[in-house]
Amino acid sequence: MPAPVTPDRKTYHHGNLRQALVEATADLVQEQGPQAFTLTEAARRAGVSPAAPYRHFKGREDLLEEVARQGFIEFAARLEAAFDGGRPRPLTAFLRMGQTYLDFAADRPGYYMAMFESGISVVGNIDLAAASGRAQGVLVTAAEALAARLPEDRRPPPAWSPTTSGR
Repeated sequence: MPAPVTPDRKTYHHGNLRQALVEATADLVQEQGPQAFTLTEAARRAGVSPAAPYRHFKGREDLLEEVARQGFIEFAARLEAAFDGGRPRPLTAFLRMGQTYLDFAADRPGYYMAMFESGISVVGNIDLAAASGRAQGVLVTAAEALAARLPEDRRPPPAWSPTTSGR
């Protein structure tokens, strides 16, 4: 009896196709940049037909937005953990957040690039806007904690807050 034929590539079978496409896209964005990846290549890397992504995404931009959305969710969680309610001091917590920001960019470059270098707008996607807003909110909370220690006349104006930044 001949040995079973195994495909020369990793193929997708009965798993989470949506997530497989997100991860393939994050890898492609890391390797080629956010403007260069194609749905066809993402599908190939996930081991599915070029038509398969359309079962989960409207198109290329929709898939890129999902990569960014997932990136913002992870980014916000990391920032929240680093800030730790401003403990032991707001400045220490803020500095930890800065290192966390840099670590996220190094650890998850495809997601980071989709979030900050792809040119996508968060305005048209409510889930992406919420995820982005959560991450921005953590940064604003930390900045407010730092500013609260300054005399009132030396505090920065609230122009950087989410309600006044135009975002």
